[in-house]
Amino acid sequence: MNDSPRQATRLDAIGGQYDPWMLGVALALAALGVVMVASSSMALNSDPFHYLTRHVVFLGIGIALACVVMRTELKIIEQYNQFLLLACFGMLLLVFVPGIGHTVNGARRWINLGVSKFQVVEAVKVLYIVWLSSYLVRFRDDVNATWPAMLKPLGVAVLLVALLLMQPDFGSSTLLLAITAGMLVLGGVNLPRMSMPVVIGLPIFAFIAILEPYRMRRITSFLDPWQDQLGSGYQLSNALMALGRGEWFGVGLGASVQKLNFLPEAHTDFIFSVIGEELGFVGVCLVIGLYALLAGRAFWIGVRCVEMRRHFAGYIAFGIGLWIGMQSFVSIGVNLGLLPTKGLTLPLISSGGSSVMMTCVAIGLLLRVSYELSRAERQVALLRGEPGQTAEPPAPAIAAGPNVAVSGGKRAAGRVEPRFERIA
Repeated sequence: MNDSPRQATRLDAIGGQYDPWMLGVALALAALGVVMVASSSMALNSDPFHYLTRHVVFLGIGIALACVVMRTELKIIEQYNQFLLLACFGMLLLVFVPGIGHTVNGARRWINLGVSKFQVVEAVKVLYIVWLSSYLVRFRDDVNATWPAMLKPLGVAVLLVALLLMQPDFGSSTLLLAITAGMLVLGGVNLPRMSMPVVIGLPIFAFIAILEPYRMRRITSFLDPWQDQLGSGYQLSNALMALGRGEWFGVGLGASVQKLNFLPEAHTDFIFSVIGEELGFVGVCLVIGLYALLAGRAFWIGVRCVEMRRHFAGYIAFGIGLWIGMQSFVSIGVNLGLLPTKGLTLPLISSGGSSVMMTCVAIGLLLRVSYELSRAERQVALLRGEPGQTAEPPAPAIAAGPNVAVSGGKRAAGRVEPRFERIA
């Protein structure tokens, strides 16, 4: 037998890899956003580069924050889940504090940071997804077995929605409830039990939607924008004309006519219509394909994490995938006349400081999930003796021992996670 010391790789020396597909898609959407914000906003201000400069600055801040998140262990983030939930309520209450809250067109959705205004709901989306992911890990079995465990996150979501409706922000309220329902379903909630809150809640939410006259006008104009083309149907009719002018290959980058003060919010809510006019059907399909790839990749990573019993990481991936997928779907649907106007931006593309920054943070969190998944897969491969792992200088052999982490529910079963110890 050969008694020479065996080369071994220390598990803590094994790193992961950020998902290249997700990174590439996010960079492509961000780059397209810079180009389209520049194209759609040059005629909106005396300084043609005002909105572009602002967008690039916030995008840079968002990328810096994403880099910080990408280098932060998920277990550290999970430790502060209750604090993150309190931060959600605190920020939504700050908008009602005189001198801090800022009102635009009758809506109190921003807080004044001195140098800029920040729309707090964009941060709430990220923090709430992290908290709900932690909750589903701690009460994974109870959520499927008991009413109280399932109703608690729904109650939290209802309280957040109530604060959002006071601003008012109906679009974000709808999105938050949809994310909650989607994550509960993916977290294993009993579907027949889940159907009862949905059946009760939908009529109530529909009543709230038609309670305000301006929301009712949005619904009627959505059904027939040409009936009052210069009134309630002005936005949608101009958006449809922009899309129609684009035909197959568009009129050319920068050559849009509708953005010249005909199409309101051309650089934010209706930037997709400018894309359709300038880049045509091909450009529209490209944008839709990029969002589908981003959301699909997030779900794929989430499934892989759950398969490896990394539930917290998996639920974060599910939540962010639901958020980006549904928000982009609603924004595109509004521009195509398939949905009533909601005031939701197109993630990573629309001009908007708060939205761009927090979407970058969400992408950074997704990339961190992909990194830790890759690292865990490499560690498992090493323990199984699979080839392809890089050897380190001689080190003591490694063995795996059980580390049982029990979730917080009373019916929860023990969850076995790997813990690596050195053999003396």
